Amino acid sequence: LGAAVVGIYMFRHAYLKNFVVTLALLPVIVQMVIMLVNGNIGAGIAVMGVFNLVRFRSIPGSAKDIGSVFLAMAVGLATGMGFIGLAALFVAVVALANIAYVLSPPADKTLRITVPEDFEYEGAFDGVLSRYASDRELVSVETTNLGSLYQLEYRVRLTQDGRQKKMLDEIRCHNGNLKVSLATAASAKEVL
Repeated sequence: LGAAVVGIYMFRHAYLKNFVVTLALLPVIVQMVIMLVNGNIGAGIAVMGVFNLVRFRSIPGSAKDIGSVFLAMAVGLATGMGFIGLAALFVAVVALANIAYVLSPPADKTLRITVPEDFEYEGAFDGVLSRYASDRELVSVETTNLGSLYQLEYRVRLTQDGRQKKMLDEIRCHNGNLKVSLATAASAKEVL
């Protein structure tokens, strides 16, 4: 089951080998602690909770890191109490949910458009964006290239992924063929 937890964590996710090895061994360690406290579940949970949270006090972790650690702890707790079938079912349900969420397309994208400093950017791209995005919001404007250019950053929710190139080409016609980029929304939301 520890290997299954690791497989869930590694599915389309960048990882460190040390963390993956620890994650694989964590259910066994939790199971051993639960068995050693001779049925005193409260003491076992308290001991493992303290050990578990030490890692996240010193090293910043992502939401997926923390969730995987708690999954590994729950599997170890269930197997330590003798509920092996329930632990296997729990891992299978979490694996299916993880696959569904990871494979679902990201809803929001970040669109960055560079325009000359004399360009009236307010509302200039509304027509293009209304054709390709169901939702859009200008989230920041900043100067670049020693103030000779502006970089506009939009949060957009595209209606159809297959038309990205067409949208970018239309934007380039409006901004004088300066840099335009479209990327998955910033991953800073994932970090707790």
